[in-house]
Amino acid sequence: MELWVVLLSTLVPLLLAGLYVLGVFRRQRPDEPPLDKGIIPWLGYLLDFRRDCSEFLKRMQRKHGDVFTVLIGGHYFTFVMDPFCFGAIVKESRSKLDSRTIATRLVFRVFGYKPFAANRRIAHESSMKHLMGDGLAVLTQATMENFQKLMLFNQSSGEEKRVWQEENLFHYCYNIVFRAGYLALYGSEPHRGAGDKEKAEEQDRVRSNQLFCEFRKYDRLFPRLAFAVLPPKDKREAEQLKRLLWNMLSMKKNRQKDKISGWISDQDQILIENGVPEYMRDRFMFMLLWASQGNTGPTAFWILLYLLKHPEAMKAVRDEVDKVLRENRQEVKAGSPPITITMDMLNQTPLLHSALEETLRLVAAPLLIRGILEDISLKTSSGTQYTLRKGDRVALFPHLSVQMNPEIHDEPHKFKYDRFVNPDGTKKDFYKNGKKLKYVNMPWGAGVSICPGRFFASAEMKLFVFLMLSYYDLELVSEEEEIPAIDVSRWGFGTMQPIHDVRFRYRPRF
Repeated sequence: MELWVVLLSTLVPLLLAGLYVLGVFRRQRPDEPPLDKGIIPWLGYLLDFRRDCSEFLKRMQRKHGDVFTVLIGGHYFTFVMDPFCFGAIVKESRSKLDSRTIATRLVFRVFGYKPFAANRRIAHESSMKHLMGDGLAVLTQATMENFQKLMLFNQSSGEEKRVWQEENLFHYCYNIVFRAGYLALYGSEPHRGAGDKEKAEEQDRVRSNQLFCEFRKYDRLFPRLAFAVLPPKDKREAEQLKRLLWNMLSMKKNRQKDKISGWISDQDQILIENGVPEYMRDRFMFMLLWASQGNTGPTAFWILLYLLKHPEAMKAVRDEVDKVLRENRQEVKAGSPPITITMDMLNQTPLLHSALEETLRLVAAPLLIRGILEDISLKTSSGTQYTLRKGDRVALFPHLSVQMNPEIHDEPHKFKYDRFVNPDGTKKDFYKNGKKLKYVNMPWGAGVSICPGRFFASAEMKLFVFLMLSYYDLELVSEEEEIPAIDVSRWGFGTMQPIHDVRFRYRPRF
């Protein structure tokens, strides 16, 4: 009898603890959002969320309204779909909402890098210095020169040379934009003298392409790696690719290059001063590469594709590009030196900027998550007051709640190149229920975790489109080509990618 008592006194607490972990005892409190745990203990809606988080959230919003809490893989997520609540969340103090812990775990899982205490502050300060203002102008110039190095090196003059070249559009855009950004940030091969310069530039083209090929292999595994659902074979491949990329991006190799950006060199120096070992600094370089170049190439693909599918948009943006060149006394013609595009010139292209914003509205879909460190109060636009529980997570998915919201953006599934600009070139305002909205497009996140490199990324993409429209005639191989569907496995990680590529062709305009 005593043995049974001991066993029961041991097993019952363990059973109760297990049921607690599985979420059996979780109940909605009177002032909390609707709670939906699903039918599978602990897992909850994990499988539905991973299968297609956008469709899952649409279903939950129809069922529960604009604020609801769901169980996903042992964690309770409160999704806020009311855009008028976004400001309160993104501005909430770090003592109440934590974005670091989740991000730190993800960074270690996918890049092998373990941040130290001051890492975020240092990265932010360096980005403010080198990716904005005067630093941005310097980096934009370097990026432009590398675009020309990759795009124009084999261009011939003469009407007989104006032949069409055919490529896969997604691969072409991702490849060129990635490599130009990489060379601008991480430096190029050193050279001495004119003859040596050509050899060095050829090495840059070859090695940057090799890096891109390995990066793309890893990029394809990224979503499943982030969710920790890679099968053993793919997991081994991911580990091998990580080690290869750490080596290819090592600072030992970068230090041998010319024109390495201040953004890269300054951050490495700060890591050294904080005692970060060399192997960890190499992993940091890999993380910076993905953060800076993982979304710009795919976005460049979408904007060119949308322009190609909408001739009126293509004409308007190209006319604007040509006008800016004329006003700055530059022209593209056979045998002429390469054009020089400055930040001032990019700032003279409101239609190009609007077309980029519209593209990001359609295809950029980050998931913004914060850990709730203490109970917080949230008031919705309808006046309902909710308490978000300590220990849960609060999440925003702006693609669904803002960017594709028909109450904010008329005909949200259509590409309207001038959606974000007024006829006089000023920025357009947006409203919901007659009330002006602050957050109407959130491809870069918001608040304390907003992407610090957004100005460089935007300049990089506009530079690419500016050059493509200046130098080339462009057309789809098949005019009937439909815009491909997106790969739903990438929801939450930035710019979406297509499920298949699209054939296009290009030739010199002059």
